[in-house]
Amino acid sequence: MVLFCRRNISSCCKKALNHFIVSLIRNGERLREREIRSLSAEIEILKNPQNLNPSQRLDELREENAKLKYRLNILKRSLQEDKSPDNKSMMNINQRLQQIFSEAIQASCPELDNPPLAVTPNQQAKFGDYQCNSAMAMAQMLKAKGMKVNPREIAEKIVQNLPDNELIQKTEIAGPGFINVHLKRTFVSKLLSNLLVNGVQPPPLESRKKVVVDFSSPNIAKEMHVGHLRSTIIGESICRLFEFLGYDVLRLNHVGDWGTQFGMLIAHLQDKFPDYLAVSPPISDLQAFYKESKKRFDDDEDFKKRAYQCVVRLQSREPDFIKAWNLICDVSRREFQKIYDCLDVTIVERGESFYQEMMTDVVKEIEGRGLVEMDEGRKIVFVPGHSIPLTVVKSDGGYTYDTSDLAALRQRIFDEKADIIIYVVDSGQGTHLQLVYAAGRMFGWYDPQVTRVEHAGFGVVLGEDKKKFKTRSGDTVRLIDLLDEGLKRSMDKLKEKERDKVLTPEELVAAQRSVAFGCIKYADLSHNRINDYVFSFDKMLDDRGNTAAYLLYAFTRIRSIARLANIDEATLRKAAETTEVLLDHEKEWKLGKCILRFPEILQKILDDLLLHTLCDYLYELATTFTEFYDSCYCVEKDRQTGEVIKVNMWRMLLCEATAAVMAKGFDILGINPVQKM
Repeated sequence: MVLFCRRNISSCCKKALNHFIVSLIRNGERLREREIRSLSAEIEILKNPQNLNPSQRLDELREENAKLKYRLNILKRSLQEDKSPDNKSMMNINQRLQQIFSEAIQASCPELDNPPLAVTPNQQAKFGDYQCNSAMAMAQMLKAKGMKVNPREIAEKIVQNLPDNELIQKTEIAGPGFINVHLKRTFVSKLLSNLLVNGVQPPPLESRKKVVVDFSSPNIAKEMHVGHLRSTIIGESICRLFEFLGYDVLRLNHVGDWGTQFGMLIAHLQDKFPDYLAVSPPISDLQAFYKESKKRFDDDEDFKKRAYQCVVRLQSREPDFIKAWNLICDVSRREFQKIYDCLDVTIVERGESFYQEMMTDVVKEIEGRGLVEMDEGRKIVFVPGHSIPLTVVKSDGGYTYDTSDLAALRQRIFDEKADIIIYVVDSGQGTHLQLVYAAGRMFGWYDPQVTRVEHAGFGVVLGEDKKKFKTRSGDTVRLIDLLDEGLKRSMDKLKEKERDKVLTPEELVAAQRSVAFGCIKYADLSHNRINDYVFSFDKMLDDRGNTAAYLLYAFTRIRSIARLANIDEATLRKAAETTEVLLDHEKEWKLGKCILRFPEILQKILDDLLLHTLCDYLYELATTFTEFYDSCYCVEKDRQTGEVIKVNMWRMLLCEATAAVMAKGFDILGINPVQKM
C-alpha cells in the first residue's frame, strides 16, 4: 500500500490529496479515541492483579496507528515537494514561513484560540533572514488566561514543533523570545533558477476572482485636468497588479455623461451649429464651448428655460437630442483618449447614463423595503451609524449622485458578479462612498466577509508652493499641457546628458516618452496615495534618489552588462538551465533574497492597495544591485585591451533575475523602459 501511494501520489490532484490527508487524520483521531478507551480498560485490569492479561487488540491498534502515521508522513512529504521550486510560479517565502510557523505555534499552544502569527524579513542580516515575533504576544494571551509563561520558553516550544520543511537552515532564539530564521542557500538558489527558467510568474491563485476597478472618471464636455491624474495613474496600476496575479479585471470609467449641464450644451449647439444633424459640428475646443454655454445659461433667462426643456427631451430619449448628446460625448472621448494613449491606459467607458433605467429599479426596491422617508418633497434613506441621509429622489423627481452610485454598486454586485470592487476616487468623496457601501450592506446586497468593496482614496496634487496645483493665472492645470511639458523637460534632460549624440532619432524619442511619462507616474505612485504630494518636474527628473529617472537608467545599465560582454539571450537561457546560482558572497546572498521578496511585496499591495511599497522595493532592489555589482565581478576584462577574460556566469544570471523583476515591477506601475537611454 505504501509503495502504491509513492508511485501514484504525483498524479493525484492537490484537492483530492488534501481531502485524503484530512480523512487519514480523522481516522487516526478515531483510532486514538479507541486506543484511549482500550487503555482505560487496561488500567482497570491493572487495578486487579489476578486479571492481568496482555491486550492483543491494543497491540494491533498501535501497529495500525503506526502504519497510518507512516503513510501520513509520506503524503505530507509529497505535498511539501509540490511546494518546492519545481513548479513555475514564484514562491512567497514569507507566506510559506507563516504556514510552517502557524503549524508549530498551534502545536505549541493548543489552548490558545487564534494565536498571533508574526513573520517578517529580518532588518539586520547578522540576525538571520526572517524573524518570528509571536512568542511575546502569546505570553500576554496566556497571562490573560492566568498562565504565566516566559516568552523564551514559548519560543523554544515553537522551534521544537517546527515541521520538517524545505527552506529553513537553522533557527536561533534571541532576546525575550525572537526566533531568527536562516534560510537554506541551496533552496534560495533553486528559487532563483526557477525564476530565470520560467520568468516572473505569480504565485497560484486559489480561485480566479472578478475585480471591478472604478477609476479616472472625468466629466464629458470638460477637459481632463491635474485632478484626474492621480485616479488615472493609481487605478491603472491597481488593475495591472490584479491582472498580473491572475484575476479577471474589469476597468470602468464612470464618466459624468448625464445631467442638467447637457441641456445648456445642446441648446448652445442648436444655436451655433443649426445643421448639426446633417453636418458634424467642428468643435475643436470643447472647454471654450462649455464656457460659452455656461455664460449664456447664467445671463440669459430665455436660454436657461430652453436648456431645461432640452434636458427633459434628452431624458425622454428623443432621437435628435440623443444625437446631439452623442456628438458632444464623442468630442470629449477623442480628447480623453489622447491622455490615455500617452499614459498607456486601457479603460471601458460606462458613464452615469448607463445606469439611468437601473436607478428606477433601485428606488422601487428601497421603497418596497419600507426604508424611504419623505423630507420636503425629497425621498431620503437613513443608514444606521450615519447622520447624513442618502437622497435617492429630488423634490423635482430627478435622481442624484446617490442614486446613480447605488445603481452602479448594485449592478457590479449582481450583474458583473464582482468579488472585489475598488473605487479609486479622491479622499474628499470618502464619506459619501462609505455611506453608499453601508446602504448596500443594509439592503442585503453584499456581505463584506464575502465581497470586498473598498475606497482607494488619495490626496490632492500640490504645487511647489504647497498649495493646490494651478497655473500662474490661477486656473486648473490641463492634463494635456502637463504631459506636453513633461515631454519638453525630458528631452532637455536627455540632451543635457548628450544622449542625442549616441541615440538614433527614433531611440531618442522613445527615451523621451519613457522618461517623461514614467517620471510623472512614478512621482505619484512613489508617494503614499493617502497623502497630498508636491508636483515638481525638477525632482521627478533627477537621476539621483528614489525617482523613475534613476531606476530607468539603472535598469538600462543592468540590461547592457550582458550585451557589452557579448553574451546573447540564447547563452543566458542555456546557462539558466545548467548553471547553479552561487550565493557565497554576502552581496550575492543579499541580492538573491531581495529579488525573491517580490511576491511578498505584491501580496502586501493586494491587501492595502498602497503602491508606494512597490516603488520602495524597486529602489531597494536597484541599490542592492549596485552594492553587488561594485563588490562582485560579473565580467573580468583585460585592463589594457578591454578584452573579456572571464565571465562569472552565475553573477550574470543574478543580473538577469534583477532585470526580470524590475521589468515586471515597471509593467505593474505602467512604466515602459527602453533598451537604450
